[in-house]
Amino acid sequence: MKKELDYFKIGNDYGFDQEKFTNIIMKVGGCAAVTACDSFIYFKKYRNMKNLYPYNAENVTKEDYIAFSNTVKPYLHPRMSGIDSLEIFIDGVNAYLSDINEKGLAVSGFSGSESAESAEKFIISQIDGGCPVPCLVLKHSNPIMKDFVWHWFLITGYEVFGDTVMVKIVSYGEYIWVSLDILWNTGYSRRGGLIKFALL
Repeated sequence: MKKELDYFKIGNDYGFDQEKFTNIIMKVGGCAAVTACDSFIYFKKYRNMKNLYPYNAENVTKEDYIAFSNTVKPYLHPRMSGIDSLEIFIDGVNAYLSDINEKGLAVSGFSGSESAESAEKFIISQIDGGCPVPCLVLKHSNPIMKDFVWHWFLITGYEVFGDTVMVKIVSYGEYIWVSLDILWNTGYSRRGGLIKFALL
């Protein structure tokens, strides 16, 4: 069983590559804003939610994206400790939705303390429903995840075969497939979690 959401490209990049920001603060700490911007573009392009992104979602350019990120940045601005909780992300997205008067999208959290089995059901349900899944990883003990420590990114697909569940992670303008067990079992008591988008 496999499901992948459609997505958008910016030049040769799959979504936006955070390292292409010209602002050093956003380049280092803009992952939450990128995750939100990518989500908003996705919802405009594939779910016809036109208010979320003020530019052409059929041809997303680097210039338009950076301009849009400057609009979203005040809601999810980089800070010393990072956007290190689901609540900060949810509050920022909700403030943006309120300011643009978008009432068709609801945002809530799924704690990283939930079981891997519950996370699997949650991700599958969201992807099957046509919604990308923002994910926050804090510390992680597995070196496979070294590029995703203290980082926000999107999950846009899954594949199940036997007892193994793989998830499609989008970040830095590319995607990789990672075992959900590896992603979810960080080895630390304090964890991030997932964001639920619901179309109203």
